[in-house]
Amino acid sequence: MHNLKIYLCTMRHLPNFITLLNLLCGCLAVISILNGDTNLTGILIINALIFDFLDGFLARMLNAYSEIGKQLDSLADMVSFGFVPGMIMYKLFIDNYPVLQQGDWMFKIGSIFMFIVTLFSALRLSLFNIDPRQASYFIGVPTPAITLLILAFPFIALHDQFGIAPFLLQPLSLMIIAAICSYLLVAEIPLISLKIKSLKWSESKAQLLLIIGAIVLGFTLRFAASPVIIIYYILLSLIYPPNKKQVV
Repeated sequence: MHNLKIYLCTMRHLPNFITLLNLLCGCLAVISILNGDTNLTGILIINALIFDFLDGFLARMLNAYSEIGKQLDSLADMVSFGFVPGMIMYKLFIDNYPVLQQGDWMFKIGSIFMFIVTLFSALRLSLFNIDPRQASYFIGVPTPAITLLILAFPFIALHDQFGIAPFLLQPLSLMIIAAICSYLLVAEIPLISLKIKSLKWSESKAQLLLIIGAIVLGFTLRFAASPVIIIYYILLSLIYPPNKKQVV
């Protein structure tokens, strides 16, 4: 009986442990960004996404919901999907700004402006926790999706198969991208749930179209697919408005 109590106690805290692994990946990703290690950053963020999915999945499976788990999840997401994308934008900005002009006012303002993504990520996570509508569907683009979008930019710079990097990485372009991403985080746009509860086409048409489209775009455009997938996701949500009774 004593061993059973220990086991049950351990399992109850397992989702929180997984959440902490998400947070650890976010912390390590910040270091890899500063070191300019794009591949490692990508690996860490993908792992953070996996842990972010697993903690909720395990909490549901073990019926281990808790208020501390909810708060811890938001704090971990704030680092992995809030601070990290801001750091990526900051690093891209300072790395692509003309060296001889890095003392001017545009550089100082622009580099700080990149963290608007972090500020709006915090705002979105706070709104998500108190908005009852988002218990059934998303309002605005989720922080992990924006993080994946921004994560694609360093890879586009490394593997520029379409020749868009010179335009994309212009300081002004980066400022516009940061502003657009920040708006999408809090925009009053109802977006479909990403969870598929049925494989029936009539019940999960939008989700299945999103998955199929994302796969096709990924194979076709590779790293450049991420911005297109986000636009595709928003358009699908407008064409097939989310069922407000479905659970996210």
